[in-house]
Amino acid sequence: MAADARPPTHPGEPHGSGLASRLNWLRAGVLGANDGIVSVAAVVVGVAGATSDLSPILVAGVAALVGGAISMGLGEYVSVSSQRDTQRALIAKERAELESLPDEELEELTALYEGKGLSRETAARVASELTSHDALTAHLEAELGINEADVVSPWQAAGASALAFFIGAALPMLAILLPPAELRVPVTFVAVLVALSLTGVVSARLGDSHWLRPTVRIVIGGAIALAVTFLIGMLLDTSGVV
Repeated sequence: MAADARPPTHPGEPHGSGLASRLNWLRAGVLGANDGIVSVAAVVVGVAGATSDLSPILVAGVAALVGGAISMGLGEYVSVSSQRDTQRALIAKERAELESLPDEELEELTALYEGKGLSRETAARVASELTSHDALTAHLEAELGINEADVVSPWQAAGASALAFFIGAALPMLAILLPPAELRVPVTFVAVLVALSLTGVVSARLGDSHWLRPTVRIVIGGAIALAVTFLIGMLLDTSGVV
């Protein structure tokens, strides 16, 4: 194969460095939107079950939207930061071992390829050629299953998650605020379930799985959340607590 030749690819198959990082913020965005839709919808529907006054619905919805977006972004940042720190520590450790123990690392790489079914001679040749090309990448991929280009970005994941939560939460806010009082809850239910169906399909596509089962799960879960909070709001109203 010529030096500048590229390996053949198949349509629809993901290739290239940085794939894990891109999928990371995409999944964070989908999950953030889903959480924004469900959590804020549950809050505003619960309040609407207790009162038809628009002011407390608006206040509760805005508080849930802003607080949820901040919480979602912060949680994603902390989680992904821990993952990134672990990846960086492993990369630094591997780089140091390659500098101090090159022969032992070459033998280790050879043994890894032998363990995958290659003959000793072929494994040694593969390990040697990969080491000559890019020793660190070869060892990271074979030993740890990671790539320097795929180290996750906590800021990217946090931003995508918070923004997606905010956008997702805006839907139930509009659905509960715009219609007349008698249609607020039904319109919100329909809008939320349609939106959850879309996020379920997108999530399934990102995971390269069939859309039906995850979509049904997420729609049923959202419907239960809305029904429960609405009933709680009604019970609080009829009991005289609020």
